Amino acid sequence: MPVFLQNALLAGFALALVAGPLGSFVLWRRLAYFGDTLSHAALLGIVLGFLLDIAPTLAVTVTCLLLAVLLLLLQQRQKLAADSVLGILAPSTLSLGLVLLSFMRDVQVNIEGYLFGDLLAVSRGELIPILGGSALVLLLLALLWRPLLRLTLHEELAEVEGLPVAALRLALMLMLALVIALAMKVVGMLLITALLLIPAAAARRHAKSPLQMAVRASLIGLFAVALGISLSWFADTPAGPSIVLCAAALFLLSLLLPNR
Repeated sequence: MPVFLQNALLAGFALALVAGPLGSFVLWRRLAYFGDTLSHAALLGIVLGFLLDIAPTLAVTVTCLLLAVLLLLLQQRQKLAADSVLGILAPSTLSLGLVLLSFMRDVQVNIEGYLFGDLLAVSRGELIPILGGSALVLLLLALLWRPLLRLTLHEELAEVEGLPVAALRLALMLMLALVIALAMKVVGMLLITALLLIPAAAARRHAKSPLQMAVRASLIGLFAVALGISLSWFADTPAGPSIVLCAAALFLLSLLLPNR
């Protein structure tokens, strides 16, 4: 197997594993719009990376993490509704990125690769942060699984029981921001949310417990990555959209099975 194909499979599998449980929390807590906002902000991170001569993945990661913290601060201190804050931040960060991009006439930026991903071009140097970041998020999810689940089931009751609600909410947002920044190279900014939501939605119909849903979502994501890369290899289609298309096909297939 060619080295670039090995890198693509490892990167795709690592993100699919972590996208399963994290995407389940996105569905349970209705954070899909938050994911879209971070994906819009990724363009700003890319542009800042080029302007400041910083690795784009690092710049996107820092931008997404700062935006997650800013969102939480605005919600807590200004008492603004989450959808209102997201509705403001999403177009604002995207517009700022596009305006800054217009000043970069001397720099060639492959915007299409960042929009739709370039999985088959993942190098060994880019693979290491993807594997490390995915492992870190999986470890944090394992440690915080029960508190996050209790927070999701009933936030007020979790606060009464003494759980650090604000810290847990921030931790979930930061993990989501990190995965979105890492997944940019795999499926691109426009398709990141699909990688989180579609496998989890397909697993939700047939799972008996939250843990079972998270595990099945990861397995569906792994299968979608394998099918998508195979489709890209044999049919010469873009890898990122191919993965999302295969995930969508698996979701449609799940609708044909009896609902549990």
